[in-house]
Parts: sequence; C-alpha cells; structure tokens
Amino acid sequence: MAKLSFSIMSLMATNLTLFFFFFFLLLSPLATSSPTPITITNPIEDDKKSAYDALADFNFPQGLLPKGALGYELDQSTGGFKAFLNGSCSFSLEGSYDLKYQSTISGYISQNKLTSLTGVSVKILFLWLNIVEVGRDGDDIYFSVGIASASFPIDNFYECPQCGCGLNCGSQQVRKFRFNPFVSSS
Repeated sequence: MAKLSFSIMSLMATNLTLFFFFFFLLLSPLATSSPTPITITNPIEDDKKSAYDALADFNFPQGLLPKGALGYELDQSTGGFKAFLNGSCSFSLEGSYDLKYQSTISGYISQNKLTSLTGVSVKILFLWLNIVEVGRDGDDIYFSVGIASASFPIDNFYECPQCGCGLNCGSQQVRKFRFNPFVSSS
C-alpha cells in the first residue's frame, strides 16, 4: 500500500508540474503597465500594446498565453487584470497533460507574480485543478494549484501554445517540454 501511494503521489507531482506550465502560458497576456485600465480589442494595432507585450512589462514571457489573445484589461491601482481569448481553449502537452483556458482569465498581477487566478486549469490524473498562482524566480516559472507547486525553466515559455494542438501544431515531431524535478507542497 505504501508503494502504491508513493507512486500515485509521484505521478501527481509530475502532472502538477505540467499543469502549472500551461496555466502560466495562459496568464501571460494579462499583464500591462498602462497608467489607467485598458481594453485592447485588436492586438495588431501599432498604437496599443498586446496582452503579450503587457506580460513582458511584468517580466513574464509571452508563452504563458496561447496564440490569439484578443486583449486585456488592467487596473493599475489594484493590479486587477483580465485577459480575453476568442472562446475557451484546450490542448495537450506531450499528449499527457491537458490544459483548459476559459475565454476570460482574471487575477492580480505585479512584477514577477500573478495571484488569485481564475480561468485556467490542468488535469492531473483524473482531476481538474485550478492554477491559482504563477510566479517568476530568476530563470524559472512556478505554478501553484494551492496545495502544491511546480517550476519550469523559462525557455519553455518563449513560444506561445496554440489552442487544439499546443506546441506540436503542423509538426510530426513532438516538442519535449522541460521541467524541474522538484514539486513542493504549500
């Protein structure tokens, strides 16, 4: 019984790590540094920042959010934010880890930290868990589901995943997602 329990916990820890990675990808475009709340309806316009640019303002890579973010809102006084996608979004990472993004992701953003997140979840074994916090610590990005957290090298987030196919769109070769072998409980 002890061996079975350890194996399940080990598997859950690995899945949790991947879950945090995808959650972070989703939240990337939620950050901005504008002095007043902003809604971007067309991220291609030259005179407005995209959600991906806004993430960079808070020291996050653009790959925390899937391709096709429509815009974002930010309240500079509280750090409250919302990011908008064109509908809900889901994909698998390496065929093993499932991520879901709602059409609206919200939370609070500050330099190197996203907290009180809603709208992003990861499947660990047979359970869907909400990612509630994402942070940057040097060259690592960590994700928390409340009871546990996991970190990944930042270079996993330089490319934005695509809804439906993640990081493996149009390619027969599966991109390997790198992660740190450490998972901690909160």
